[in-house]
Amino acid sequence: MTTLRNILIATALVASSTTTFSVSAANSIVTEITPYVYPANRPAAPKSMTFMPDGESYLMANETNTQILQYETKSGAEMGIVFDCATTREGRISSFEGFILSPDASKLLVYRDSESIYRRSTCATYYVYEVRSRILRPLSIASKQQSPVFAPDNRQIAFVVNGNIYIKKLDYNTEVAVTTDGAPGQIINGVPDWVYEEEFATTCSMTWAPDSETLSYLKYNETQVPLYSIPLYQGACNPKDKYALYPGQMSFKYPVAGEANSVVTLHSYDVANRKTKDLTLPDANIEYIPRIMYAGDATKLIVATLNREQTRMEIYSVNPKSTVAKSLIVEQHKAWLNPATYEQITLTDKSLIIHSARSGYNHLYEYSLAGALIRQITSGDFDVTDCYGVDATGAVYYRSAKSSPLNRVVSKLDIKGRTTDLTLAEATASATFAPAMNYYRLSVSDALTPPVYTMCNTAGKTLRTLEDNASYAANFANAPRKEFFTVTSDGNQLNAYMIKPTNFDSSKRYPVIMWQYSGPGSQQVLNSWQMDWDYFAAEQGFIVVCVDGRGTGARGRAFMDVVYKNLGYYETIDQVNAAREIAALPYVDADRIGIAGWSYGGYEALMCASAPDAPYAAAVAIAPVTDWRYYDTIYAERYMLTPRQNEDGYRDSAPINRTKNIDCDLLLMYGTADDNVHPANTLEYVARLQAEGTLCDMLLFPNMNHSINGCNARAVVYAKMVDFFSKMKK
Repeated sequence: MTTLRNILIATALVASSTTTFSVSAANSIVTEITPYVYPANRPAAPKSMTFMPDGESYLMANETNTQILQYETKSGAEMGIVFDCATTREGRISSFEGFILSPDASKLLVYRDSESIYRRSTCATYYVYEVRSRILRPLSIASKQQSPVFAPDNRQIAFVVNGNIYIKKLDYNTEVAVTTDGAPGQIINGVPDWVYEEEFATTCSMTWAPDSETLSYLKYNETQVPLYSIPLYQGACNPKDKYALYPGQMSFKYPVAGEANSVVTLHSYDVANRKTKDLTLPDANIEYIPRIMYAGDATKLIVATLNREQTRMEIYSVNPKSTVAKSLIVEQHKAWLNPATYEQITLTDKSLIIHSARSGYNHLYEYSLAGALIRQITSGDFDVTDCYGVDATGAVYYRSAKSSPLNRVVSKLDIKGRTTDLTLAEATASATFAPAMNYYRLSVSDALTPPVYTMCNTAGKTLRTLEDNASYAANFANAPRKEFFTVTSDGNQLNAYMIKPTNFDSSKRYPVIMWQYSGPGSQQVLNSWQMDWDYFAAEQGFIVVCVDGRGTGARGRAFMDVVYKNLGYYETIDQVNAAREIAALPYVDADRIGIAGWSYGGYEALMCASAPDAPYAAAVAIAPVTDWRYYDTIYAERYMLTPRQNEDGYRDSAPINRTKNIDCDLLLMYGTADDNVHPANTLEYVARLQAEGTLCDMLLFPNMNHSINGCNARAVVYAKMVDFFSKMKK
């Protein structure tokens, strides 16, 4: 090794052995970088709004979360108070955290005292509020509830407590247990297990039939899934005083690649006779059921299924009364299916719309409820990323990268096949539509302009501006500018951006930080506003470069599929080639190039730092995967299959097997309560370094999860990184 590196396991910034370190200077960096990073860097956004069923008005909480107000969509004029903590009858609460509107808007579910479970899921104390009578009652006398769902008739609510499903019958204020076999670490009814929630982006596994007579749900038997435990400490950020002298632990079922998943089964509950039926699907190769929903009527339960390899989706229509299952659609690909294929199924009165990359690009296809292909809705050499829905005229609203992979355009395709772009070509736009698809809230930004939020109608007319972020933009008026360009790797043109130092002088040579994520289907190089640590770094004299290599999204399936079963190989080639091209620029100090990333980006930073003849003087890996055998089944196997199916791929893709090649200064950071990329990834990696006599720097964050949020921890992460790179020298 060319430099001495100390293993520093601490919760404060500590000096590397190659420099004289000032703690006061480090604290100053934390203070200075704070305005640039989460949460201080967030632009303003309108408060969360819930559209009424007809879209002509919406509900929004007041600033103190003591009232829910109704506003006219067109004008924004206040129409009245729908809920007021001070005027409820029977029950009384001082404030709330959020609310859910019933299908006919006659009732609200308001909640408070929420507790986080995993990344997306929470449990909370819910109350049912009748708008006309102002009566407020607890949803249940049981402990906190999870994932409540109104029935279409507005008279029942299904919810989960401790792995069991209950139905509250509002007319009688009674509660019925749908399941009784829920048990921690064994059976979960109605809500997903950890890996489903994390990788299929879902928090609820229940759906009501349109006639409200049947509740269908998934049951997760996780008995055979190995238990994973992570220690918890007292800590200083939201301290857990009960662990002051003896650590506690967080234990949950977590299936690593190749291990057993939960056995997931489909069931239906008849509300009238309180009978449960098992709904059996005809394919024994079904491993996952990522989505269930009703279409048309109570005899059509749409069930999306996947094989374990996630290369084949089959959609069934199941009649919960007869239990007959009919195959509707089979979608398959030579590599993994785009998750949007099964996560973004759009239903109309007579059809369903799915995403498919069968043309080489992701597009929308419409099928009848009998499974017949009606039409290909979108086409062209670009990817559609979102389907927003279909309005009363049959027009389809979607978002795509049609103008460039760097941009996102919201478009309307009418029933006659005419396409109207509702947003600018050179920007990144997204929309949230009213249930009636007659209005939408639009967000538009570009690399130089913070998000502007407007209310629009589906004729494309802007009704009013909700937030222009003018004062926010003024705070960063003198910030460096992001410039887009391309680099070449193995004949491929890769999209990239560069942020140059303030008062850039082309006659000087600057150190470079290469930041990337690089995961399959991801994208960092976008023409959108993203104020973050990199602008601060540029103000400190760094050039920051980000390159989206092969495998990343919005460039068609061929560009993405190349990484299949071989993660880290082509991504590393592309990042190293990009670094060498950047090093050749006359204003770059080729001896001071560093690479960094978080999560998959941390993984790829380690892969690059251990590449033969790597051109990096330093590397920073935050919460990195160090061996895909440590990661969960759904994500790891989606791209790599199982370790048994792809032994060579897992071996070659693991940074932990490449530690002997590390020849640059290295810093690792992670949260000790990371339930996603477990601390073991970093600890096992460091153990290899130690065994080989290799030294590194390390900073850990007690009780922090994968995001390392809270108590200004994010500022500490990036301050440490910038400080670390300021000392690099190859």
